[in-house]
Amino acid sequence: MNFLLLLSYFYSSFILLLLVHQAGSWGPLDPTKGFISLPFNRSYYHIQKPYDVPENQRYSFKNGVHKLWVLATDKPHTVTSQTKPRTEIGIQGYNYSSGVWQFEGHAYVPYGTSGVCIMQVFGAAPHATTLMIRVYNGSLMYYQESVLVPSIYNRWFRLNVIHDVDAAKVRVYINGFLKLEAQGRGGTSHTFKCGVYAQNNDSYYMESRWKDIKILKKCD
Repeated sequence: MNFLLLLSYFYSSFILLLLVHQAGSWGPLDPTKGFISLPFNRSYYHIQKPYDVPENQRYSFKNGVHKLWVLATDKPHTVTSQTKPRTEIGIQGYNYSSGVWQFEGHAYVPYGTSGVCIMQVFGAAPHATTLMIRVYNGSLMYYQESVLVPSIYNRWFRLNVIHDVDAAKVRVYINGFLKLEAQGRGGTSHTFKCGVYAQNNDSYYMESRWKDIKILKKCD
């Protein structure tokens, strides 16, 4: 009888340890593991904003936070562009055509901002973008195809986007949890952008805030 009780005890302990291990594996991941963080400062990005207004009327950088906003009635970013209004941080110096690259940033979208792209992987064929992260009525979405997070307003969240060019795969993590794995969309040159870029059914005022932006490349 004592032997059976002892066996039952060890079996219960084993099951408990297994459950604890599995619970740990269900927690948030570190998507940057195995990547190298590249230098990032003002020389590695530029601001795309309506061509007829000064930069400081659509962008600010204070206490480590990039604030970008745009109006639905604003002009595009160049005189010749036929695109909708935007104020975006455009990464420069890290255009890529192969390998595995990652964007990381902490983002904040205030209540009311809608019909807007807040982050994109620019470059594709025949499309313009490989990925768009949009906001519609508080939902964080992959284009308009799937909801990544149903309620995103008024809180900071960590966004990691990994683009494996050679495997034609894009993965999106929110706060360390994998929310999307999608096919690449072709193209020979890519870069990252974040901010606000008006889409269909856009609100009059659109804003997003960003901090701790990093550009990373997978170790060889």
